[in-house]
Amino acid sequence: MPQHNRRFRTAVLTVATGLTLAGLSVTGSGASAAPAAGDEPPSTPVPISTADGSVSAYLLNAKRANPGQTRLLERAVARAGGVVVQTWPQIGVVVAHSDRASFRTDVRAFAGNALESVGATRSVPVSEGTPAGVQSPWGPGKGQVRKAQQSPQRDDTESTTTAADPREAEQWDMQVIKADQAHAITDGSRDVVVGVLDSGIDPDHPDLAANIDVADSVNCSDAGRPDTSATGWYPTTSDHGTHVAGTIGAARNGTGIVGVAPGVRMAAVKVVNDDGFIYPEYAVCGFVWAGMHGMDVTNNSYYVDPFEFYCEDQPDQYAAKEAVRRAVAWSTDQGVVHAAAAGNSAHDLADKSSFLDEGSPDDGTPVTRTLNSGCQDIPTELDGVVTVSASHRDDIVSYFSNRGLGIIDVAAPGRRILSTVVADNGYGLKSGTSMASPHVAGVLALMKSAHPDLTPAQMIAKLRADADDHACTVQETPPLPTIPFGAPCVGTDADNSYYGEGMVDALDAVS
Repeated sequence: MPQHNRRFRTAVLTVATGLTLAGLSVTGSGASAAPAAGDEPPSTPVPISTADGSVSAYLLNAKRANPGQTRLLERAVARAGGVVVQTWPQIGVVVAHSDRASFRTDVRAFAGNALESVGATRSVPVSEGTPAGVQSPWGPGKGQVRKAQQSPQRDDTESTTTAADPREAEQWDMQVIKADQAHAITDGSRDVVVGVLDSGIDPDHPDLAANIDVADSVNCSDAGRPDTSATGWYPTTSDHGTHVAGTIGAARNGTGIVGVAPGVRMAAVKVVNDDGFIYPEYAVCGFVWAGMHGMDVTNNSYYVDPFEFYCEDQPDQYAAKEAVRRAVAWSTDQGVVHAAAAGNSAHDLADKSSFLDEGSPDDGTPVTRTLNSGCQDIPTELDGVVTVSASHRDDIVSYFSNRGLGIIDVAAPGRRILSTVVADNGYGLKSGTSMASPHVAGVLALMKSAHPDLTPAQMIAKLRADADDHACTVQETPPLPTIPFGAPCVGTDADNSYYGEGMVDALDAVS
């Protein structure tokens, strides 16, 4: 995505290229990686150094996801001089910290055949500290009953005057996706919960407070370990999650705006640290938490740091991607359907050889690198995740939106979207695929309310089939001459690189 609110999918008026982080040299990496697909050249190596004396974070993936193999990995971590921060036996993943340069090599030797892969998750030392002790194997919430339906940041928020009267007339986006018509049928069910994996939700905003599911809210940015403290999920340095939440489910209460699904509940799943980073272990925690707590939908308006694209032929990147993939797949098996922002770099995601990744890793020194088809933007390109592009008010694709034939599932409004912000419990405009994805998450929540027996796969199939076909068009003209046009639209009216299957349709979703 472009330079904006860190890893969020909120665009600013700068050159639409991706952010990435510093590449340092690997010391004794023992992680496995897949080769480049077919005859493709390998991606540019971006090794990560892990110096003695500096605490680094790692993800370990077991060969098989069961408690026995997870315990073997825990013992290997201890023998290799590491500390187990969190274990997820459901998916065979262990989060560990170590200050030894040889940790990856040593833990592979001690784990033997129990270990599938291990990799460092960031190119800089751990900043949040290492929680003491080993988290309970199944994490907080074991035994909970599933719900009935089971660098400096830049922000393009534009201040608007808070009005006492409802502001639905300003919400052009709701009319485009027919949410206003869908509301004549349902505002959504209180049994449906949307997990907002983001920077937290303003707990006392008058348009949000009544719809926040406090009991299932959590902070996953404490080294990837669930923090269930009363205020841990509150926003601290960003109002991004608050804006996203307003689009999904701002209440119908005579104040401000109305969300796509104003009758559902939202859980704040904080996966963003105070520096604006969403590291792989945070995302793993968020997805598993959503599955454990019986959520129905998640929204993911970010990419996982520190790489805009995780390449399977790079050991550290492969291990991190595999852990996130397992978390997404497991939560989907629990009944959770996921929507994610396509990204704001105007890239053609269907052809990774057509552009360079110029900003990864983004928590250190970026390296300009070539990619191949084994490189993916996660979570949006993972199997079973709805990939959402952004449209302009003038019914054309936004200049910044990623695109890709066979990659984009549906489109939704993402330009100058009015929603809730933290400042003064007010309202503001933001642009980005970050703003498009919550429209789709809201539609999925309405769909689940109207059709509670649908599985995630059935919901995605219906979402795609219900979308309004949209012809290939020219994209929005970039606002600055220094911003290049992205790849042209290819495909048919029924499925193309800009809109996928078309503009998401809330009315058909509940019909």
